[in-house]
Amino acid sequence: MQEVPLQTTHSPSLTATQLPQVQEQRNDGIPLDLDWVMSVQANTSAIERRAATLPGRRSVKKDHQAAWLCKAISLMDLTTLSGDDSEGRVRRLCAKARQPVAQPLLEALGMQGLTTGAVCVYHDMVPTAVDALAGTNIPVAAVSTGFPAGLSPFHLRIAEIGESVAAGAQEIDIVISRRHALTGNWQALYDEMKEMREACGDAHVKAILATGELGTLRNVARASLVCMMAGADFIKTSTGKEPVNATLPVTLTMIRAIRDYQDRTGIKVGYKPAGGISKAKDALVYLSMIKDELGDRWLQPDLFRFGASSLLGDIERQLEHHVTGAYSASWRHAIG
Repeated sequence: MQEVPLQTTHSPSLTATQLPQVQEQRNDGIPLDLDWVMSVQANTSAIERRAATLPGRRSVKKDHQAAWLCKAISLMDLTTLSGDDSEGRVRRLCAKARQPVAQPLLEALGMQGLTTGAVCVYHDMVPTAVDALAGTNIPVAAVSTGFPAGLSPFHLRIAEIGESVAAGAQEIDIVISRRHALTGNWQALYDEMKEMREACGDAHVKAILATGELGTLRNVARASLVCMMAGADFIKTSTGKEPVNATLPVTLTMIRAIRDYQDRTGIKVGYKPAGGISKAKDALVYLSMIKDELGDRWLQPDLFRFGASSLLGDIERQLEHHVTGAYSASWRHAIG
């Protein structure tokens, strides 16, 4: 396969004080346009054919590959969302976020100061994460609104957002009510999303669509559009708890909805694939897709994130191989 490097515009070296760079205006939303929503279709067979070609379209090797893997780290929401989370685990995760790759490798790569894009935890662990990341520019994201099912009473979901923001979360990952998308009740989804957006205040909101439970790509496309109309700063594929999480067809559907929204409103909305992305080669495919479909501007942490943790371990192994010529055991690159 021919090597085709992914070119980017020149930028200064990454430093902890530069990440993330929030430059775009927030998405204040627009009134619900049901004519626009109902006009949205998704040609599933065409989307799947296009997605199937993506892994073979780019071959990124050597220094180009190392650079893009470092870029992937800077776009990562390092996450722990387990029932047995403890303060110790969260502090170790935050230490990894501050220095995601061993210092000798960072020095060899010329990437001192590289950090992840954010740390994502349950609400109860927000104060611990905020304390552990003090003095850095790494934001804390909290999953909220009855994560992962989103079926708790609505007033409690709104209250949970407020509690997370008060505890110091700068980003809130909310989950939508899937039934609204499944029954085509777009007004209800819009109203729900709009109220959640308002409850977030200054915190950025990522709307989790739980795409593996929406049934069709058309539902995914329409739900994406409705959430953006209601003010979502990001749209996100999954909680990571569904049977099917981020996939290339779903990603293609969602980022084309983002492109359509930007074309019509001038507002850029972020994208976050989550769940099922665990290999460095998969990250490269997603990055190339974003570059092709949305452009270089979306390859920054204020507009793109990976929702993953196991991905970091594989990327670190690939970077060590690039520097030393040898692969190391996965246990040498523990996350937390």
